[in-house]
Amino acid sequence: MTRAAFSTLLCCLVATTASADTYPRQPAVDAWHYVFRLELSDTSPEITATATVDVRFTRAGTGGVVLDLASPADGKGMTVTGATVEGRPIVYRHEHNRLTLTAPGPVAVDDHVRFTIAYHGVPANGLRLIQNKYGEWSAFSENWPNRAREWLPMIDHPYDKATSEFIVTAPARYQVVANGLLQSTTDLGDGRRVTHWKQSVPIASWLNAIGVEQFAVHYAGRVDGIELSSWVPHQDRDLATVYFEGPARKALAFYGEHVGPYAYEKLANVAAAGIRGGTEHASAIFYGEDGVRNEPATSLVAHEIAHQWFGNAVTERDWDDVWLSEGFATYFTHLFIEHTQGRDAMAAGLQRDRNTVFAFERDNPGLAIVHDNLSDMSKVLNRLVYQKAGWVLHMLRQQIGIEAFWSGIRDYYRTFRDRNASSADFERVMETASAQDLTWFFRQWLHRAASPVIRGTWRYDPAAKQIVVSLRQTQSGDPYRLLIDIGVTEAVSPRSAPDPRPGVAAPSALERTRVERLTLTQRDQTFTIAADAAPLDLTLDPNTTTLMDGALAAAPSSTGAPKEQP
Repeated sequence: MTRAAFSTLLCCLVATTASADTYPRQPAVDAWHYVFRLELSDTSPEITATATVDVRFTRAGTGGVVLDLASPADGKGMTVTGATVEGRPIVYRHEHNRLTLTAPGPVAVDDHVRFTIAYHGVPANGLRLIQNKYGEWSAFSENWPNRAREWLPMIDHPYDKATSEFIVTAPARYQVVANGLLQSTTDLGDGRRVTHWKQSVPIASWLNAIGVEQFAVHYAGRVDGIELSSWVPHQDRDLATVYFEGPARKALAFYGEHVGPYAYEKLANVAAAGIRGGTEHASAIFYGEDGVRNEPATSLVAHEIAHQWFGNAVTERDWDDVWLSEGFATYFTHLFIEHTQGRDAMAAGLQRDRNTVFAFERDNPGLAIVHDNLSDMSKVLNRLVYQKAGWVLHMLRQQIGIEAFWSGIRDYYRTFRDRNASSADFERVMETASAQDLTWFFRQWLHRAASPVIRGTWRYDPAAKQIVVSLRQTQSGDPYRLLIDIGVTEAVSPRSAPDPRPGVAAPSALERTRVERLTLTQRDQTFTIAADAAPLDLTLDPNTTTLMDGALAAAPSSTGAPKEQP
């Protein structure tokens, strides 16, 4: 094939959508299944590998496929030594981190072609061959968000999900964990062992993972039929059950009951060298090894397990919509905390997130939750796609009601499980569940920069027997449409209050707080609340329901009752 013809093929294979992140899609190509055969050594940073990529073509006459794979540079990267189809060599080109493979002949719609690539090299990232915290050799992958290409030839973007297998040859004293179910382990008799894992549910590229170490493995039985296990350095054997098992068992049960069935064959919680926090690989979650302690990692484990539903099973179609992964995991962790520790614990977490959002927005003006044609993957994550997006789901639950919220969440998961979804897909599902037009809600919260800032005063009008509340939105731009809760704290006569306990005198004065919900749609708006007497105090958002920077104070002329009474 001539250079000109090869360039024409490349242009035909790659197309960029008009409104999305800038990754070049291949609309005629569907990656179906990957098989990665890897040889690792604890004496060399180099890997030797072959990859077989089963590609389904969706358009007749398509000439081949383009895969992402790091080119050699500065002693690292992957060198391709051959490419074949059914044992026959094919024309390929590997340059600029892209591997172009030509089909051996004409293809029809729904034809499958299995390309096999032989390669080797030292990964610059993605797969780390390093010493763990105890100074022992280990190998752990971390493909998020687009580092699978550093060591695996594949379509390295979430829009194209596929099943996969890892067949790893390593020194026999190490154990290997990966996605899916263990198929076999075979000792070769020369000090090496081959471990074969197979992932039978389609997943995005970053969710593929392997870990190699001298593990202590704790098998914790099953939760709703799902095998649960913990993998830690052998020196941390006693910590595996405490740190992972309790939170994981509860989180699996909670999400399975409230959202839908777990999508994968097992769940392994793995302490990994070179990792910070957690990475939600499908069925094999990696956590930073330095964090493993003799105490439950409740919020971290709940967050990463929530990803198995949101981000993994239901995957954002585009990096612009990464909030569908991180915002969901953030909020469903809050829901899990509410379930296990109570409403106050959840509210405390939401309040911390609210502070985080406003601090981030002050330092980073102009950003919204949904990215705008993202091209720089170093900017894919920020506090908005985590904490603010979590708040959006929380406010959605207030807007449409708890029953409609959970009905919509279950339908969203059921509809898009093992597939990709967009923000628009989620909006449509929630509109159906609630029978409401939510265009305004998602537009103002997902696509608008700067959260609302509310300042207000209140006074009591004794003649009208009502509280007058004046609220002003001070943020720039158009006013938000907001549900605003006002807590009205009132004095209660001792005669109308029940005795606290038999034989104990009632206090001279009691308080109670009722909550009034207002809808704020204008920049300046005044509301009235009926009250037979002046309230002791008014508080803005007493139940932590609305994302805003809010302050409410008594007007200087207010006739409100004093807080302390004789």
